[in-house]
Amino acid sequence: MAKEKILITGAGGQLGSELQVASKNYPQFEFVFVDKDEMPLDEPGKIPAVIEDIHPSWCISCGAYTAVDRAETEKDLAFTINGDAVGAIAATCKKIGARLIHISTDYVFPGNSATPLKESDPTGPINVYGASKLKGEQLAVANNPDTAVIRTAWVYSEYGNNFVKTMIRLMKEKPSISVIHDQVGSPTYAADLAQAILHIVTAPRWVPGTYHYSNEGRISWYEFALAIRELIGSKCPVTPITTDQYPTPAKRPHYSLLDKTLIKKTYGIEAPDWRVGLATCIGKLI
Repeated sequence: MAKEKILITGAGGQLGSELQVASKNYPQFEFVFVDKDEMPLDEPGKIPAVIEDIHPSWCISCGAYTAVDRAETEKDLAFTINGDAVGAIAATCKKIGARLIHISTDYVFPGNSATPLKESDPTGPINVYGASKLKGEQLAVANNPDTAVIRTAWVYSEYGNNFVKTMIRLMKEKPSISVIHDQVGSPTYAADLAQAILHIVTAPRWVPGTYHYSNEGRISWYEFALAIRELIGSKCPVTPITTDQYPTPAKRPHYSLLDKTLIKKTYGIEAPDWRVGLATCIGKLI
């Protein structure tokens, strides 16, 4: 009997890489990983043929344009990859009867909340990247109702470029560093997110919809940097600064904490504390 196929886009990214690692524990599936060479997300017209040829039962859409600041000047490209390409993936999944899990972001919100963000809270992106990801969510659900959108935040991993790897490098290179303390959220170890996704795929009941997932806890980027410093045994001084003191082309949300009640209740998923994931990741990096 043929194994169910799971197609995963964004194979070389943080989450795609962690899914490649995690997939070895799921021999009942045939995993097909594609990156921009096999599926050019900047050319949505080419996407249907790739998916139809693979003909998966599931598609996990991890591929994205993630250069938040550059998106401000590359708006069309961001919207093509994060919006139009997702729409094409969703429409093709519907055509072949595949279930879609699409990964989105807290950046679809304005970031001015004072309580953990629920799936039903009003969106309102404050930068191009967030707007392009919101467009992708909308097209995914419109083109394929059999879609689960998973919003996450502050993703890091031993793979790709991320805050944890940047901090480790800077703490080695610089005499001191400054880190923003007035943006709060909870980090997400991509390996934990990968496990949550595969938990959904293997769950006894499939419930499409929008869900939030991150690790547990509430910290600022500054507190995150201090925890990284402690785990790597660095003595590099870290100074807290405000967002205003570190201007960037794209505005950043001040509040990124996600309410994970729905994904826990629906799928029985537990999110580890952020400290656990960070210790595991750093253990692999140093």
